[in-house]
Amino acid sequence: MKTKVTAVFDIGKTNKKFFLFDGNFQEVHREYVRFEEITDEDGYPTENLRALEDWVKETFDKILISNEFEIEALNFSCYGASWVHMDENGKPLTPLYNYMKPLNGDILGSFYKEYGPENELSRVTGSPKLGMLNTGMHLYWLKRTRPETFKKIRYSLHLPQYLSYLFTGIPVSEYTSIGCHTMLWDFEKKDYHSWVYQEGIDKKLPPLVSSRKTVPVDYKGRTIKMGVGIHDSSSALLPYIKSAKKPFILVSTGTWSISINPFNRGMLSEDDIGNGSLFNMRIDGSPVKVSRLFLGNEYKLQVRALAERFNVSPDAHKQVEFDQDTFFEINKDFVHMFKWDTMSSADMPESTSIPYDRFEHAYHQLMLELVLLQEKSVRAAMGSSEIGQLYVDGGFSDNKIYIQLLSHYMGNMKLSTTDSSLGSALGAAIVISDTELEPSFLDKNYAIKKHRPFSLK
Repeated sequence: MKTKVTAVFDIGKTNKKFFLFDGNFQEVHREYVRFEEITDEDGYPTENLRALEDWVKETFDKILISNEFEIEALNFSCYGASWVHMDENGKPLTPLYNYMKPLNGDILGSFYKEYGPENELSRVTGSPKLGMLNTGMHLYWLKRTRPETFKKIRYSLHLPQYLSYLFTGIPVSEYTSIGCHTMLWDFEKKDYHSWVYQEGIDKKLPPLVSSRKTVPVDYKGRTIKMGVGIHDSSSALLPYIKSAKKPFILVSTGTWSISINPFNRGMLSEDDIGNGSLFNMRIDGSPVKVSRLFLGNEYKLQVRALAERFNVSPDAHKQVEFDQDTFFEINKDFVHMFKWDTMSSADMPESTSIPYDRFEHAYHQLMLELVLLQEKSVRAAMGSSEIGQLYVDGGFSDNKIYIQLLSHYMGNMKLSTTDSSLGSALGAAIVISDTELEPSFLDKNYAIKKHRPFSLK
């Protein structure tokens, strides 16, 4: 007898994943793939949308005829700040522009001159000035610089909703994607910001629906419940919201390390904006205070440079265990040694200078500097909230040095790690189910491990 399952495509910037979950939300199947980036018309690296579409369809169709599984539902969790602009025929008009693509300063200047002041706009939209990471700004840029293309747009869909559209043929907007630092949403009015209407951008956005919405679709002779997709950070948060008993902060790690506080009250303050905090959105439309750190991306670059410097394997960092004596030696006369490539911090030097003759020492130094930034990010998300529990999921939950150091510096909080492979995928399965989660859900499904700060000598 076939196992009835919910299928989820969990699309990250680097890893593209496919999961099957049974009726108890236990993972019963997974697949991973990576694609080489292509370039847009300006030569800037971007997602290979065609390759992603082909893989999604091929992977789903293969499982559909499996003798082992019967797919009852399908949903999508994807990284944010990603538009697919569709023409009248539902075909992409442009590349899936990279959210790191730089914007011309004149575009930013004209926007804030017309719709600022900047701090007030950031406050009500929960969106600091982030260039293309503000998908509202992305549309403003497209309208100003490629007006003929903009006119041809029938609908602009965030990536989770576009993948859903490939299966349902129904274009929709969805709250968690619209509400994630897009500069589109006014959290005070609970509606699109007035600038969106003034620019006519609302006409490019299909109707807004809940993350819970599903559509029964006859797909190749089988009726399957199709979800509308969900923003990955909001999805990763969902199982914790539904089962944790006490307030918490979730640090979801990967290319970005996202510190998420769903228990914040009120709007962002000027200090919050200055600290780089922003709003994501829960599936009920309420704001979630978030602080971001480009941790995984920076880590990848710095580890590669260290491996070359010390002439060790690119994977040597995976074998380094936390050494308390090494930590104390570094911390005793601590100085910042790393100049970041894709981040900035007040304490970083003008250039990287590593005095150590052992890779292990340099790696500990790197992790200490990154964790100090992570601590600041967590505390920025926490603000004045009284929270005693910290969860860490994603790739860094398996990095023992990161966890040991973070536990040490967040010593007033209980730190637990959860299974790094599920995160947003499991949330995407849960959001389209009718199941209530038990308080023990995290322990049973997320392989929770509790960590204690190391003892000081």
